[in-house]
Amino acid sequence: MPEPSSQNKVPVMIGIGEYHVGSVPMMAIGLGSCIGLTIYDKDRHIGAMVHIMLPESSGRTDRPGKYADTAVPLLLNKLSDMGCQKASLVVKMAGGACMFEYFGNNLNIGERNAEKVRAILADNHLRISSEEVGGKSGRTVAFYPDDGGKVTVRSADGVAHEI
Repeated sequence: MPEPSSQNKVPVMIGIGEYHVGSVPMMAIGLGSCIGLTIYDKDRHIGAMVHIMLPESSGRTDRPGKYADTAVPLLLNKLSDMGCQKASLVVKMAGGACMFEYFGNNLNIGERNAEKVRAILADNHLRISSEEVGGKSGRTVAFYPDDGGKVTVRSADGVAHEI
């Protein structure tokens, strides 16, 4: 019997502030201003995904996956503990929509989330290989570490594509 493709396996659901590390499919549903960040080790064929809600933890330690400033180092440490090397990592990001436009730009949490993630990755000498951020509609992100690190994004209008 052939092995089912990764797209047919039930994904681990990554809720707000949650993360997962491994080789199984992962999914974050309904990303508005939140960021779905994936980091894939192309040599070890494992990855990590986190559903980031806010840019700054302001010292909070209860849910490190919830904040960009704690989530990115958390994933990098977990992958490093599994033997991953920075040179093998492929980073992708989706989400960061402007969901509250009528409040003005000072509340554009999506943009602030994306900027913070980019800054932390740059501080760690990592670049984003592909991203789909901004806009005004939500997204669902699916990550398949067991399928070459494939990341698909489905927009609120139902259109899906790979990034």
